[in-house]
Amino acid sequence: MKPPLNIAILECDTPLDQTRAKYRGYGGVFKALLSAAADALEQPDLISSKKGLELSNFDVVNKQEYPKLDNIDAILMTGSRFNSFDNDPWILKLVEFTKKVLQQDRVRIIGVCFGHQILGRALGVPVGRSEGGWEISVLPVEMTEKGKEIFKQDTLSLHQMHRDVVLEYPEGVEKLGASPRCLVQGMYVKGKYISVQGHPEFTQQIVSELVTARHNQGIFNDAQFEDAMARVGDHHDGVAVAKGFLRFLLED
Repeated sequence: MKPPLNIAILECDTPLDQTRAKYRGYGGVFKALLSAAADALEQPDLISSKKGLELSNFDVVNKQEYPKLDNIDAILMTGSRFNSFDNDPWILKLVEFTKKVLQQDRVRIIGVCFGHQILGRALGVPVGRSEGGWEISVLPVEMTEKGKEIFKQDTLSLHQMHRDVVLEYPEGVEKLGASPRCLVQGMYVKGKYISVQGHPEFTQQIVSELVTARHNQGIFNDAQFEDAMARVGDHHDGVAVAKGFLRFLLED
């Protein structure tokens, strides 16, 4: 594709208070990430935070609003606190929309965490709870050869915030990476879609707020909370992943 890249961000959740005050919604979080990645590509005549990137946000949970495919080049499905395998009307609508995008050949798909799982569900593979339990905060992901090629690193350190996973690879998909608790950390088909289970868009502030809230709610026990907070400030490779997303969109 040639810039400008028109990316529709499908917001599958609402951030907590501090994050919402800073970014408004998850569309704002991804705008910050993609803008940083566009600058990091160091091709300012082609794409940067000031040129070649056109982002729009769609609330698919409360408003159930969607872009017209004629007006966009790609969709990006965000993470969510909801279960990708549930049958709430908005989730079923999102799965059907994803299938619609998969059935055509121009608009591409980026899936992140919940969005990665929705993509797996739309492709017909099972999604559900991981037997390994939660992955929280910055953790290593081992890359496959294709993953190394796309993200330009042998290993990625990524923020994680999930206990749900894609349980099998769809047929014909290239594997991008794995971790001990999640064997399907990324999926890729050239010119069609790319997805990751981790959260390249998350920051120390966002994850600290989430971990604290979920500890207060009793979702995370004391040991999980302390372990996650001990790693929350570690280096993470979110921009490297987002650069991979942009290279995927720029591919012919």
